[in-house]
Amino acid sequence: MTPASVDVAVVGAGAGGAAAAYHLALRGRSVLLIDGQALPRAKPCGGGMAASVQQWFPCSLQPVVDRVISEVRFSWCLGDPVLAQLPGDAPFWIVRRNRLDHYLAEQAIAQGAELLDGCLVTELRRQGDGWELQLQGSSTAKSLRCRALVIADGSKGELAGQLKLGDPHPRLASAMAVELEGPVQEPPTAQFEFGLVKHGFCWCFPRTGGYSIGVGTFLGREAADYDRVLGQLLPSLGLPADAGERRLWPLRVWNGHHRLHAPGVLVVGDAASLADPFLAEGLRPALLSGLRSAEALDHWLGGEEEALAGYTAAMRREWGESMSWGRRIGQVFYRLPKVGYQLGIKRPTAPQRIAQILSGEMVYGDIAQRVIRRLGGSMFGLGS
Repeated sequence: MTPASVDVAVVGAGAGGAAAAYHLALRGRSVLLIDGQALPRAKPCGGGMAASVQQWFPCSLQPVVDRVISEVRFSWCLGDPVLAQLPGDAPFWIVRRNRLDHYLAEQAIAQGAELLDGCLVTELRRQGDGWELQLQGSSTAKSLRCRALVIADGSKGELAGQLKLGDPHPRLASAMAVELEGPVQEPPTAQFEFGLVKHGFCWCFPRTGGYSIGVGTFLGREAADYDRVLGQLLPSLGLPADAGERRLWPLRVWNGHHRLHAPGVLVVGDAASLADPFLAEGLRPALLSGLRSAEALDHWLGGEEEALAGYTAAMRREWGESMSWGRRIGQVFYRLPKVGYQLGIKRPTAPQRIAQILSGEMVYGDIAQRVIRRLGGSMFGLGS
């Protein structure tokens, strides 16, 4: 029996994979979107993303926007707060991943893509000028051939490593995601708490009927004492200390420029280690990489041999160069976070700058040299 064939198989129906499938289908390519779980499915994620991502989609993303954030509060050990108004109209959105991922998959299907969920890729290999995949569903096994492949299997995925794409030694930040129901104190306010977690921070994003909360550490391999941190954080929100559904989840953060392409294959989203190493933002780079990978593959399938290398170059230019500065800021900040909070976050202009970075209006390179000089000089007794 001859295996079925498509232009592009996308392995992983998270934000990056579903976005890639949508943009490829929009360009008239035959696409199969594959995921090991049945959609819709929950996924650990704070769900915060800049409203500026709408510019990358001709379809409206408003149906999956759960909450609009207009203000950010920073705190140290739940006190010493700093407030910042986000710029522009609806600059930061809260979404639920079960809705966002499924919605993007549905948009891809509406443009002609096929979805094969609840199906695992058990093997893939280069076959001539394309790829052959072995698929295992709940009751059947079959083969698939494709001219090109998008790897979007997330932070826990192994396919990028097998193909020697992306970071060969991914830097995994330790994180816990908490979803809980309850009254929301300040619906338009996202909170970032820096004092409770050694070498990291907490984020509290309000959504309809509750919160999406995360606790992450960004230096070293020692995980946070999650019970202790949440035992202090949740009562400050008027919630029981043991509330919420809790899931450990690694954050595969950006840790250097790496090749994201090989003949006939690209890697996107968390599988490409694109998450912000300072503020843990992952949705915006996932959606950006989905778009850029689709553009590159469309050109490559049309005969432009250098288009896939152009994807790696585009992600370096549009995301990686900013993240190289974000990593340096994070390394300085999280070594002595109390100093960082006092000299960084509490400076008059700092909260607004962070708000602009979250909203996509600024990049780390715009502020990095001043921030590193100020924080590094103060930490090592060189003045401010």
